[in-house]
Amino acid sequence: MTKIYKLMFLSILIMSTLISISAYTWLGMWIGLEMNLLSIIPIIQNKNILSSESAIKYFIVQALASTIIMMSIIMMMWKFNFNSNIYMNSNLLMIMNLSLLLKMGMAPVHFWFPEVLEGLNWNNCLLMLTWQKITPMVLLMYNTEFNLFFSMIIISGVIISSIMSMNQMSMRKIMAFSSINHMSWMLTSMILEKTIWILYFIIYSIITINISLMMKNIFYLNQLFPILNIYPLMKMFFMLNFMSLSGIPPFLGFLPKWMVIQTMIENNMFTLTIIMIMFTLVMIYIYMRITMTTLIMKTNQMNWNLKLSLKINKMPISMINFISMMSLCLVTIMMNMI
Repeated sequence: MTKIYKLMFLSILIMSTLISISAYTWLGMWIGLEMNLLSIIPIIQNKNILSSESAIKYFIVQALASTIIMMSIIMMMWKFNFNSNIYMNSNLLMIMNLSLLLKMGMAPVHFWFPEVLEGLNWNNCLLMLTWQKITPMVLLMYNTEFNLFFSMIIISGVIISSIMSMNQMSMRKIMAFSSINHMSWMLTSMILEKTIWILYFIIYSIITINISLMMKNIFYLNQLFPILNIYPLMKMFFMLNFMSLSGIPPFLGFLPKWMVIQTMIENNMFTLTIIMIMFTLVMIYIYMRITMTTLIMKTNQMNWNLKLSLKINKMPISMINFISMMSLCLVTIMMNMI
């Protein structure tokens, strides 16, 4: 049963995000970030010692990033007074953007993100993978232009996530590195075309919600196979969602990547497009390895600690997955009508 105080902190978390993305001043933005940090800590912490460790790690990293943001804002106000566009090319703005990337767990400052997710349950992982990305990305949207700095960030995101995902047995770490890979695509779409970023983020959130609902008490690959063999419908949904997450046509996840690639080619960014596609193919191999192994492997052996995983409410999962699979057909029809 959900505790009342967690609902209260969840409402403060939603309100803090809205404060940050709608603030007129940098001070209001910073206040929203601090409210967000102070409200997320009680939500992710429970009686499990691993969640307490993750909460401490998250607090230290976020407090450090907030300090750097505040320091860079004060120095930019002192140096440029925010009355000209000179600060857009300054090193102080690059420091502030790097601290926002640290807040969202983007490579190369991603060191805390997989470790924090490893100690959380799937509900809190879902919160970290989706809602907590909104504020830093919107704030990055306000003061970014495509330069060498962001090109290196995007390239490092796709390279690090694809390499670090190999030989991972933890589903939470696989989802963390998958999030880093998708954030590279989202950063690209955010800088080039804001509408594509909104569509990409909504589709990514839908797929992540589907996978998180199906995971329940499954945290490692060796727990995945016996559970899914008992629920053939869940096995099919799991495979379809992972293939959609990888961006394989004709699934829903292919649509935003297709739009990002088209926008990048229209802006003559051929080298970056080739690098991102090549390393995303490595991620597709990792996704396909999981789905094919799930399809092929079959075992009837069940551990006692997996009995809890059998209590899965299939109705909401089936409905959300049906909406997700039908969305690509609906979007294609709408695009043809337009």
